[in-house]
This record gives sequence, structure tokens and C-alpha cells, in this order.
Amino acid sequence: MTNAVRDNKALHRFELEVDGGVAFANYRLEPDVVIITHTETPVELRGRGIASRLVQGALELIRADGLKVVAGCGFVVDYLELHPEYADLTA
Repeated sequence: MTNAVRDNKALHRFELEVDGGVAFANYRLEPDVVIITHTETPVELRGRGIASRLVQGALELIRADGLKVVAGCGFVVDYLELHPEYADLTA
């Protein structure tokens, strides 16, 4: 695992490249809010905590931009429940 999470604004998704695969979280941008609608990790990368690293990085980018987040997918809902340190970001 090497790279940091990046915001691919052209595709409206956060991405984390690992071992040649890309995990991603699609989002929709509303005024002052990022709605994460779907997360996906390639099958060969599953079970390694990559989706959690992806969501954590996405939340850090959202925080840095001064925005709030709406969890529109179950994985992000679960992540936010397990990580109260991001409660300030929820819209």
C-alpha cells in the first residue's frame, strides 16, 4: 500500500490506488455537502482494510475543504458509526 487518497474531480470520486488496483468512492457535490453514494474495492484488494483507508482519506479531504458529508452508502454509514472523530463532518 503506497498512495494517498485523491479526489478525482473529473469522475466525481475519491480514489485510492493499491497494488495496481483502484478502490473508489463515488460522490455528488451539493452546496457545502459531499454525498458519498457508493464505495467499491476491487475483489483482489478486499479484506485488507483498503475501503476503510479510502473513506478515512475522503473524510480528511472533505474536512480540509470545509465541507460536510452525507453517507449515501452503507459502508460509509458504518464507518461513521465506528469513528466518532468524524461526527463533526456529518450534515
